[in-house]
Amino acid sequence: MDKMELSKSDNQLFGKIAGLLNEARKLIVKNVNQTIVFTYFEIGKLIVEEEQEGKERAEYGKSVLKELSQKLTDEFGKGYSVYNRERMRKFYLVFRD
Repeated sequence: MDKMELSKSDNQLFGKIAGLLNEARKLIVKNVNQTIVFTYFEIGKLIVEEEQEGKERAEYGKSVLKELSQKLTDEFGKGYSVYNRERMRKFYLVFRD
């Protein structure tokens, strides 16, 4: 019997374990996606409520988002451009109710 050849019971065990691992992967992806959406919403909320004092737009324009983006990029790496901060702000404004 070849090393890679499994018995019927071994194949069933493998199938059960593979099924568990595949389900775990799906749950991880789902949870990560939900966490990202929640985090982006909360970032948008902070921008609107704290930096813009609840107004649709900050009176001082995009300078806050530019400075914030640079600091976040310095701390956490790529993905924190002014464009992305603006999208998070808009995401919050659209779905806050």
